[in-house]
Amino acid sequence: MRLRNFKLIMRTELSHEIDKVTTVVRAELANHNVETITHTSTLDRVLRAELVNQNAETITTTNKLDRDIHAVRAQLEAAKYDVIKYCMGTIVSILALSFAAIRMLM
Repeated sequence: MRLRNFKLIMRTELSHEIDKVTTVVRAELANHNVETITHTSTLDRVLRAELVNQNAETITTTNKLDRDIHAVRAQLEAAKYDVIKYCMGTIVSILALSFAAIRMLM
């Protein structure tokens, strides 16, 4: 559950960062007072290229987070099964010692 929340938080933060970059780039474009349509279209292409790059980074980061979360889950499952195995071994050992003690007392 924590991993899912962490993943959602990371996705939200990445989206927020992309929105911030987009806002900054648009503000910078507005400050330059572009006069011709060709300049505007050139700047739009630059902005679109930047957005495509940011989107690719977001996808890459999301995939990496998914892989890391899967690896942590696998480690957690392995640790859980080890704990169960050791607990069962302890219970069986205690039962064996108890039966041996009862047998010796009889």
